[in-house]
Amino acid sequence: MFRKRNVQRKSSGNSSSANKNFRGQGKRFSKPSRSRKSRSGQSQFSDVSKFINKAVPEKNVKPYTPKNSFADFLIDENLKRNILKTGYKHPTPIQDQAIPHVLNGSDIVGIANTGTGKTAAFIIPLLDKVIRNRKQNIIIIAPTRELAIQINQELVKFAFGLKIFSVCAVGGMPIFRQISDLRRNYNFIIGTPGRVKDLVDRGHIPLEQFQTIVLDESDRMLDMGFINDMRFLMSAMPENHQTLFFSATLSDDIKNIINNFLTDPISISVRVNDTASSIDQDVVYVKNEVKLDLLHDLLIQPEFNKVLIFGKTKLGVEKLSERLSGRGLKVKSIHGNKNHTQRQHALKLFKENTVNILVATDVAARGLDIPNISHVINYELPSTYEDYIHRIGRTGRGGKAGKALTFIG
Repeated sequence: MFRKRNVQRKSSGNSSSANKNFRGQGKRFSKPSRSRKSRSGQSQFSDVSKFINKAVPEKNVKPYTPKNSFADFLIDENLKRNILKTGYKHPTPIQDQAIPHVLNGSDIVGIANTGTGKTAAFIIPLLDKVIRNRKQNIIIIAPTRELAIQINQELVKFAFGLKIFSVCAVGGMPIFRQISDLRRNYNFIIGTPGRVKDLVDRGHIPLEQFQTIVLDESDRMLDMGFINDMRFLMSAMPENHQTLFFSATLSDDIKNIINNFLTDPISISVRVNDTASSIDQDVVYVKNEVKLDLLHDLLIQPEFNKVLIFGKTKLGVEKLSERLSGRGLKVKSIHGNKNHTQRQHALKLFKENTVNILVATDVAARGLDIPNISHVINYELPSTYEDYIHRIGRTGRGGKAGKALTFIG
């Protein structure tokens, strides 16, 4: 749990007032319903205790004992060597339980928390599938261009030297370049629903020639309004195909898609709690007139060495980034008004620690694997509790400790 600190203010104002508003004391509130939206669209979280949770020390967390090792999996030896080169030693729970079923050709419904290594859970066995049959074509759908690009980077890493190629088809990038790439030799297409559907409609992606489809972060695709695109893509697949379906939650809409499009799927759930036990969560009580000052006071503390801050709107995120930059902090922003090049550049600078603060909308809440984020700060409340789970899942990854703070006004 986050404790009070006596901070030195760099800006003018009443520092004692700011500190008084910061009361992360783990106070528990009544437990009404989950988050809900008011008519104005403002998130209303009646259960503040959902944002307060003490991280469990690593020594008190019972380690998962995998049934398999990467050496045990019946996959190509060159692929195994690439896995070991990337630093993978033991499979995570989702990898341990999903890989054998993917290798067997089963349809999969995988429910897993963010940061559990599910990308490798489908990339590794699907690469083996292509190694064994070079005529295999596989399409992977992700909700955001950042996640699609990251999946493609993972694939390239595992496919090193195997002469297996992919096309990344995402919005915000020139479509004619992607059309040109699709004329070359490839086994994988990794893309976002809208852009992939556009390329299918133009006749550049013959889905009837694909044997496998992966839908990653399916719940987020539904949230973003892609349900019709998802149904279109899945209905265009040949009758005999493999479907891998990964999600953090299982809504009624997702259940309907599973019932309509998957054949006797294997259900795998490794989601134990809503949030990772490695994340220390607390709230910051703040008045609007000192909110920015209090955020600044936190960010100048040495332990806030790599911070992801979430805002609600594109305009608000950009303004906050500019204000923090004006106070001498190293900060970049990422949101929907940024073009592809700008978003990728901001992520690159943040990953490489050239800047140590990234301000973002929920476009950065899903799937992105950015190492060593020390803190996630919800400067503005998310729309749903599920969005909160994904936001704070950017820290405390890979067994490392992380902290999440939520501003409550």
